[in-house]
Amino acid sequence: MAVLPYKDNSADKKSQVAQMFNSIAGKYDFLNHFLSVGTDIYWRRKAVDELKALRPARILDIATGTADFAIETLRTAAPDAQVTGVDISEGMLEVGRRKLAAKGLGNRIQLELGDSENLPFGDGEFDAVTASFGVRNFAHLEKGLAEMRRVLRPGGKLVILEFSKPTAFPLKQAYNFYFRRVLPVFGKLISKDQSAYTYLPASVQAFPDGTDFLAILTKVGFKEPAWQPLTFGISSIYTAQK
Repeated sequence: MAVLPYKDNSADKKSQVAQMFNSIAGKYDFLNHFLSVGTDIYWRRKAVDELKALRPARILDIATGTADFAIETLRTAAPDAQVTGVDISEGMLEVGRRKLAAKGLGNRIQLELGDSENLPFGDGEFDAVTASFGVRNFAHLEKGLAEMRRVLRPGGKLVILEFSKPTAFPLKQAYNFYFRRVLPVFGKLISKDQSAYTYLPASVQAFPDGTDFLAILTKVGFKEPAWQPLTFGISSIYTAQK
């Protein structure tokens, strides 16, 4: 059974995820930094470092949210690189557009409302496809990953940053306590949407991380899938080639 943000809502997962992120968009960046004690910034930098050798000129950022990861990709991209960010939440994109305007990056990064499982782009259009904490929200994981592969050019690179589950004692127990008991309380107080921060640990628990995710990448046709755990396995970087 799919993990849903709003269990009493009859809408499908895709609609519920869009509703959830629209609800918390104004507080999303603050909550990310606050609840991770700023570690999310380090995670994004490490993930974007995976693009250094490629120096991509055309980048697609899936589930771009408020565009933090899209902005970070410019650090290792070609000097004239263009980035397209896609998300199903208009509320998150609006926050991202204001951020781009403030940074003067509106000519380098374009944000579009769109479905990551049905991308409005041609085959092989991008040198790199990225996603930061978004693929676990796909209603159909394999379909979304297959779409990411389709729009990637041959030889292009996939970089995914996603939460994962620590396995070593006592970090596993501390992590589970924080995610299930502490995070939902602060998430509700700050965002006013309790469901968003009970959905987060449930979606992480249900996500096929580590070697299971590498197997899925192989299944949908990616080559050389690799996995790099970060911060004792709290999050992970996944890379692959087309």
